[in-house]
Amino acid sequence: MNWSPTILRIGDIAIKMHVSFLLLIGFEAWRWREQGVTGMLFGVGLILLLFVCVVLHELGHALAAKSVGIPVREILLLPIGGLAFLTRLPRKPLHELWIAVAGPLVNVVILIALLPFAIGESLTYVLPGPEVTPSVKATISALYTANVMLVLFNMLPAFPLDGGRILRALLALFAGERTATNIATLIGQAVAVIIGVLGVLGGNILMVLTAAFIFLSAGNEKAETRTRTMLETKLVGDAYNRHALTLTPADRTSRVVDLILTSYQPDFAVMQGSQLLGIVTREDVMNSLAQEPNDVYVASIMQRNVLRVPHSLTLDEVRNVITAHEGQVAAVFRDQEYLGLISLTDIDEALAVIDYVERQKQLTTAT
Repeated sequence: MNWSPTILRIGDIAIKMHVSFLLLIGFEAWRWREQGVTGMLFGVGLILLLFVCVVLHELGHALAAKSVGIPVREILLLPIGGLAFLTRLPRKPLHELWIAVAGPLVNVVILIALLPFAIGESLTYVLPGPEVTPSVKATISALYTANVMLVLFNMLPAFPLDGGRILRALLALFAGERTATNIATLIGQAVAVIIGVLGVLGGNILMVLTAAFIFLSAGNEKAETRTRTMLETKLVGDAYNRHALTLTPADRTSRVVDLILTSYQPDFAVMQGSQLLGIVTREDVMNSLAQEPNDVYVASIMQRNVLRVPHSLTLDEVRNVITAHEGQVAAVFRDQEYLGLISLTDIDEALAVIDYVERQKQLTTAT
């Protein structure tokens, strides 16, 4: 089952909604049930309008990312908000700063647009509940309040919020990315602890859950930055398997099974002389065995559209390319010369080796 179907497409950006979002819509209808069908429709309509603001916020990030050459795969709507998935993270602090600021700026623009309608109204700065009579005034108040909350909450200096990324970008202008991330992580986790304590004292479970999410996300961001900086130290041309076994179109699946069992190599290039025709993965073989009892030719099950990467890319760049294409394996080329295959598993193994070497250097330096 597809848990996040695409509900809209803006240019090449897919807007997806997680099915759990339907629970939020159902809950809002239930909350407003005492005001009858009109109240239920108002509650559902209000939550949809609020998430339009969330989508616009994420589109702000997406358009800013595209303006600096970073495509955006999709925007995912969750009951707790939205996420814009970039194909890769910005490498320049000013780019990260611009992308992070763009989201809250959209909400500021919405606030300015709503201001003429909000002037003279007694804004409560609290999202309306079923005790409020459905009206245009209540709608404007809710939208104004929601955008104020989006700006204030997202500007907290904690990952994965925009404020945390703004803080790291500013620190990275004067220090390296890794140092900036470490400092921003400490500050973000301190903010999370404060939010958590306030949530416990006030009996607000949502604040406690938010604090836990921020604390864990900050740690994940630190780990991801460390991974990225380590993978940037090696080129894919230095890490692919130079001694990998290959197949020919005339080989059969039985031979691939033998090679998988005896060599533990999961992916195989199908070659005709020096020309790459396609690849066969362990998954391809297992699917073939499940669907076709005969010992078929490799040519009938191989993947012909193979992702190609130049040998001059870093391991981090290759990881981003493979992930962006939702694949697992890429073929490494030097100009038109095929060199070998590289997979996400290979990159994980290379990361473990790089991490070990770095730790050994640190131990040697410490002693």
